[in-house]
Amino acid sequence: MVMTAATTASRPLRDVLASPVLADAKVLAGASGLDRSVERLNIMEVPDILPWVKPHELLLTTAYPLRDHPEELPKLVADLDDAGLAGIGIKLGRYLDQLDDAVLDVADSRGFPIIQLPDDVGFDEILHDVLTDILHDQAAKLARSEEIHRAFLALVLGGDGLPEIARDVAGLIDAPCAIVDLDGDVLAAAGTDALGLSSPLETVLLDAGRHLAVVDGRTLPCTCAPITAGPRDHGQVIVLGRDALATDDRLALENAATVAALTITKARELQAVEDKYRSDLVHDLLRGVDDVDDAVRRARSFGWDLERRLITLVVRLDAPGTAHDAPERQPLTRRVSPIVTARDPHAAIVHFSTEAVILTEAFSGTDGRADARTFARRLVDDARAGGVSVSIGMSRPVDDLAGVAHAYEQAVRALHIGRTVTGDGAVAHFDDLGAYRVLSLVEDHRELDVFATEVLGGLRADTPAAADLRATLEVLLDTGGNVAEASRRLHFHYNTLRYRIEKLSQLLGPFMDDARVRLNVQLALLIHAMRDPDAGRPR
Repeated sequence: MVMTAATTASRPLRDVLASPVLADAKVLAGASGLDRSVERLNIMEVPDILPWVKPHELLLTTAYPLRDHPEELPKLVADLDDAGLAGIGIKLGRYLDQLDDAVLDVADSRGFPIIQLPDDVGFDEILHDVLTDILHDQAAKLARSEEIHRAFLALVLGGDGLPEIARDVAGLIDAPCAIVDLDGDVLAAAGTDALGLSSPLETVLLDAGRHLAVVDGRTLPCTCAPITAGPRDHGQVIVLGRDALATDDRLALENAATVAALTITKARELQAVEDKYRSDLVHDLLRGVDDVDDAVRRARSFGWDLERRLITLVVRLDAPGTAHDAPERQPLTRRVSPIVTARDPHAAIVHFSTEAVILTEAFSGTDGRADARTFARRLVDDARAGGVSVSIGMSRPVDDLAGVAHAYEQAVRALHIGRTVTGDGAVAHFDDLGAYRVLSLVEDHRELDVFATEVLGGLRADTPAAADLRATLEVLLDTGGNVAEASRRLHFHYNTLRYRIEKLSQLLGPFMDDARVRLNVQLALLIHAMRDPDAGRPR
């Protein structure tokens, strides 16, 4: 006879043996396997039981089928273990007085529990009580699952944010919870008072396997669920101090990650729409505003104050190709905003593809220009600390919105010339440009190009040879035509430099002797350095 009773739920064998009906049961061997899961019970009263057993069964028997062949028990124990059973319960005394050491050794070596069942308990009692307990567990888990589902559904429908999600996770699991972005920065947290932190939780750093978290200098076990929306990762929901969760707690964590993904995606979509309106307004200002009152009204809706004396800053990536290498979660506006808004909460900040444009209160006083440079340098240094190289150009202050378009052109020109002269990480104010500033005010850029080409000729070519000659020419001009000093700076032999001077004179004219020729050459070099086909256009 084969009789099976099963459920879709499960319970550890250790808990099954805690049932009152099995209070007097004894574990004879295989105690290391008491955490095996029990989903069903089976009664064995036939010798060929193997075709009838299934994984996670607790097999009950009187050993009647093996009464004449007890030597087959060691192999049966091994076969039942291979079949994935949770264990076997045997009533001894009626058909089998005791189990040989060989049977117990096999069970111990495999961690396959063998339990001696109480003599005064029937199999039907065991089936009834154990299955009842398992079903009660299942009902409790279903109720718990419904509670979790309702809790997070309420968050979605109520439009709550990440703080509420962290609060519900901490409450449902009874453990500290943190929601972090891809950099480990904490977006929301709850229940962290239990950790005894010395300061508010700001960062959680995970190990590669995401089983350990560094919090306030301490390493804690943790359990994580990734926040994903389609192919994109947004961060993690982390339960701190727990390296393993029960099934229903794990369900709560995964539900929280799903709701967090919805919340973050919704927030980003709304932010994208608002960013577009912000960018549209700044584009209008940079093209030249027609309706000042409308522009002021739109600016106020974003919390911007543009009815005051303003200065324009343009922050541009030094390597535009890194716009995609620098993660989307770290656009230029996010890098510069904290510093800018700390000084001026009502500043306008927008992000184009490779640059951020900032309209902020002008720096006043006799040291206004120096203060502006110091402020811009702080932005550059902060970006560098984050692994990104930027340069900044600054305009003159303007008194009204009508001047913003021209101020933007000044800032872009200052940025380009500053980076050309000093390299990446440049900080340049328009009023510091000297002769560059005068040249940049010439509206007919084509005429400037023609003048530079007429003066420099082949030296304008984009070749290593032309660049080398231009470098020699610039050193000669910087030293006032002092050949000895120029030779020292260039590490050339005196005669080598004399040969180059003759070659340059053939191309340019007597620049070493004629002040007018020399002035033309100097202006042409400045024009060559400042020309940028993209200057003056938002990027």
